[in-house]
Amino acid sequence: MQQPGKWEVVEADLDPPRDHEVLVRVVASGMCHSDDHVAKADGKIGHFPYCGGHEAAGVVEAVGPGVRALEVGDHIVTSFIPGCGRCRWCASGMQNLCENGALMGVGTMLDGTFRLHYQGMDVARSSLVGAFSEWSVMPEWSCIKISKSAPLVSAALLGCAVPTGWGSAVRAAEIEPGQTVIIMGVGGIGINAVQGAAHAGATNIIAADPVELKRDAALMFGATDVSPSIEEAADIARSLTNGQGADSTIIALGVLRGPHVNQAFESVRKGGTVVVTAVAPMAEQGIPVSPFLLAMYQKRIQGCLYGMMSPSKDVPRLLEMYQRGQLKLDEQVTRTYSLDEINTGYDDLHAGRNLRGVITFD
Repeated sequence: MQQPGKWEVVEADLDPPRDHEVLVRVVASGMCHSDDHVAKADGKIGHFPYCGGHEAAGVVEAVGPGVRALEVGDHIVTSFIPGCGRCRWCASGMQNLCENGALMGVGTMLDGTFRLHYQGMDVARSSLVGAFSEWSVMPEWSCIKISKSAPLVSAALLGCAVPTGWGSAVRAAEIEPGQTVIIMGVGGIGINAVQGAAHAGATNIIAADPVELKRDAALMFGATDVSPSIEEAADIARSLTNGQGADSTIIALGVLRGPHVNQAFESVRKGGTVVVTAVAPMAEQGIPVSPFLLAMYQKRIQGCLYGMMSPSKDVPRLLEMYQRGQLKLDEQVTRTYSLDEINTGYDDLHAGRNLRGVITFD
């Protein structure tokens, strides 16, 4: 593909797994907006051809030398940051900031080489995963082993959308019982921020989205109020808090712009937190926030990658919550698509026709 461009479905060659790598038969791959940033040229890729997809679930079909924690037949959820477990960040309990994350957009494996090839050319892959392919070779650290009883189509969302949204509320916003929170955008990430806020005990959860389908879904997932705009959501928050505003606002829009941060900043109270989870185009620069109010109102702007979670620890916990009825996954999958329908799926995403579209491989 070229940037900007459409996704193309082609036949490619795949090398067998090398040291500490596994071959995964991808069963389901979530259609995340992050991959659409690549197609729209919001995020620059340095190597083409390129295979997208980083949120997936599948079955291990072969293991390379040195693999100890996985075996053939294991069911896995992918992690788009393969935590090494040894760097400063992993050792500090911040696996989402592992130094291996530097390779997310490079397209190679951890050793700097490629496993996928097309017409004699090396193929770069999203986040060392490349899940828009039925077969993928990835580092063993990109795989989180899960129970074979979990449905893989729903479990695929645990590769990105669920921990990112959930953690935005529970970890980044540090929501406490009785608080008031606004979620800006209730697509694949935001709907899980709603769930996280509800689980954390927020009294008022205000979901702001211009799409009626998503507002209706937010109410089903735990929102107490909905609105079509952040301005109206801020008014609701102030009406519920004696004019103070929300304790936190989580930005989970599909495409982030600088003014969105200011809208969220104005919606929170003194000492409130703005969580920036949404991804902006790389060329976007600047946040039009008052430095005076930032200091004098003691507000906090908190970046949030992967929900500030440690995937290998937190994904199994989230899956157990789902299996106990404490977390909704099935309800998030609005529609499944074949790989040939990938562009239709992204058209539906832009049109607001789904919470999460998922590619399934039969």
